[in-house]
Amino acid sequence: MSLYVIADLHLSFGTDKPMDIFGGWEDYVQKIKKNWISKVDDCDTVVIPGDISWGMDLEEARPDFEFLDKLPGKKILLKGNHDYYFSTKNKIDKFFRENGFKSLNFLSNNSYEYGKYSICGTRGWVNEPGQAADSKILKREAGRLKLSLDSAKGEPIVFLHYPPIFRGSETVEILNVLRQYKIKRVYYGHLHGRSCKYAVEGVVDGIYYKLISSDYLKFNLLKIF
Repeated sequence: MSLYVIADLHLSFGTDKPMDIFGGWEDYVQKIKKNWISKVDDCDTVVIPGDISWGMDLEEARPDFEFLDKLPGKKILLKGNHDYYFSTKNKIDKFFRENGFKSLNFLSNNSYEYGKYSICGTRGWVNEPGQAADSKILKREAGRLKLSLDSAKGEPIVFLHYPPIFRGSETVEILNVLRQYKIKRVYYGHLHGRSCKYAVEGVVDGIYYKLISSDYLKFNLLKIF
């Protein structure tokens, strides 16, 4: 029973927005599928922290969810900045039930147990250098992270879409929550291409950070445990 993570799949089976046009993304869906099947068993869990589908609504995203549901393992999904289909967790859960997507679970204001650990997280937000922070969104995302952590029964592992620290910039509201709850591990996505060289990885102030966007991982899932 292993735990894997990979973010930013950017699937587009139901829309005309292939990522293959970008350098380094050639045949990315085939690579993801091949690497996934070679590693993951049905008893394993895969966390996907955001930017899962380009679908603008649930109907457009349906083929992408079908693709994921057919892959081995239990999947725990988070919202990213491009997951426009997401409105509420209740609507997502209902959609998954109605379509028989039994291996798909959405992480939003809640947590999921994995052995002695709890899988927690939220989308997060980012303070861009030189730009004013959106205090309303930051406060909301920090609150959602707290709700997730408060529901944890085991040692929490945090998954975010946005990096909480990046290129000398800190999302203080999110970092304060991580420190308050004494979080030890944080995995995040969102960064691509040249931005990856500015990613913060390793231990900072007692917290281990790891970038897990799909192109950064060369479309190969990262095994956590």
